[in-house]
Amino acid sequence: MEASLIVSIVRKGWGSTILEAAVEAGARGSTVLHGRGAGINEQQKIFGMSIEPEKEIVLTVAWPSQVDAILAAIVEAGELNDTGRGIAFVLPIEKVVGVAHFMRDAAGAKPDPSS
Repeated sequence: MEASLIVSIVRKGWGSTILEAAVEAGARGSTVLHGRGAGINEQQKIFGMSIEPEKEIVLTVAWPSQVDAILAAIVEAGELNDTGRGIAFVLPIEKVVGVAHFMRDAAGAKPDPSS
């Protein structure tokens, strides 16, 4: 299987915006995870203790023909070209299971509504 994983790490509350943009650009869906972490522009301290801002990590599987459009939609929706807004990157996927509907659609087969 030739596919890619688009990983987007954005500020808390922006995960659904990224998910919606990815779907509008052709993704079949995304998974939103919660995390913590701070970039160089987000280092905060309260009473001498470092505070790690909450993040949302959005995972989106895409075919090679979709990656550029989905990534562009994510960058625009998340304002990722602005400092401190987040990051997105693409990783190759070697194998994937559990997405039979995704595989059928990629092969051009008509999806089975019972699955």
